[in-house]
Amino acid sequence: MAQAEEPKARFLIVDDDKVFAQRLALALSNRGFRAASATCLDAAYAALSARDFDVLITDLRIGDESGLDLVTAMQREFPFSKILVLTGYGSVPAAVTAVKLGATEFLSKPADADEILEVLGFTRPTAERTDVPLTSPQLMRWEHINSVFEATGKNVSMTARQLNMHRRTLQRLLARGRPQN
Repeated sequence: MAQAEEPKARFLIVDDDKVFAQRLALALSNRGFRAASATCLDAAYAALSARDFDVLITDLRIGDESGLDLVTAMQREFPFSKILVLTGYGSVPAAVTAVKLGATEFLSKPADADEILEVLGFTRPTAERTDVPLTSPQLMRWEHINSVFEATGKNVSMTARQLNMHRRTLQRLLARGRPQN
């Protein structure tokens, strides 16, 4: 008697970049998973209430809203699900916040379907990935500082206050530029 094949995981991908969300959903579907996508929080909440998902992949920033709100909702509705927060603004504080809210993984963009499945534990690492550079703590710190600097309209004083650092220290860090990996 043949065993029934175990159903594959159901993914909800939420990203305000419609093309990225659709391409990732298609890539996951091509690998045998069921995937749906949404480009705003309203559509994501509607999808969550209509279906049972095993995995949520959400961008940290969805337009002017936070994907962390979705992390909280997913954790409340489906407490045993896996939650991956993807972001182009990778920072240690954002990762810590996401994990505290219930995210199981945090990954910086760009990330492809194979890397996402590997991080979530659906596939085993095939070989040492040489195409993905490791991010040093100094680089992550600089990217966080730079993202706050950009968000404040490049206002050094305001950025220094938000980061709780001296203005001159911030100016020196910005003058040095992006550290090498």
